[in-house]
Amino acid sequence: MHRIFQSFVDGLADSNDPASLRATMVETATQLDVPCFAYLAMPSHSKAPPQLISTYPAAWTVHYMRQRYERFDPVIVEALKSPEPFQWGHDTARNRSPAQRQLFDEAASFGIRCGFTIPIHDLHGPVAAVTFASDTSQGAFGRTIEKQSAVLQLMAIYFHAHARRKLAPDRVVDGITLSPREYECLEWAARGKTAWEISRIVGISRRTAAFHLENAKAKLGVHSIAQAVARFAASRPLGQ
Repeated sequence: MHRIFQSFVDGLADSNDPASLRATMVETATQLDVPCFAYLAMPSHSKAPPQLISTYPAAWTVHYMRQRYERFDPVIVEALKSPEPFQWGHDTARNRSPAQRQLFDEAASFGIRCGFTIPIHDLHGPVAAVTFASDTSQGAFGRTIEKQSAVLQLMAIYFHAHARRKLAPDRVVDGITLSPREYECLEWAARGKTAWEISRIVGISRRTAAFHLENAKAKLGVHSIAQAVARFAASRPLGQ
């Protein structure tokens, strides 16, 4: 498992666009028997569409995005409410609204009958969700998830960290542009992570993580990482 996960982290580090990020996730998730996945990142503004990277059938994802299903998708609704991972299935749709039952029926017709969703929240609230899905029975899928849930949660966190850093339109804090690594390390510091924890998440050494934090601190003209984090948090729009 260590070799598989290290290969995943290395692949993310080498990925620079949605296609390569997707390929990296697919390669690792396939080895864990959960090749069907979707990463949905919430928009900064309510009128903007979410960002989606997935292996779901294209006909379904196009329809989903066109209909703005994320607004009432029970899976996304639950992910917005709680940071705890959860399983779901088509069989649980009976207690949903008619629109939600229709959504589950449509998803099932494309082979998405059950799933395991990992919400990703930061200091400002929910920001993304990673779902591993299947067209098998919920019981069989649940047994797979029981074995792999811990590594899948780590994969979701790492995937989001790399996707946000590499696909972000800008990395500006108070008008000062940071490098991708400086911004990423400062963002994790804002979530309460130490340099050592950041190094493990990002896939770099502790010394390198500390180096990037020091560079960010110097660029922002502050005397401590706590001050840099405060400026970072203050510069982000509400809801981000």
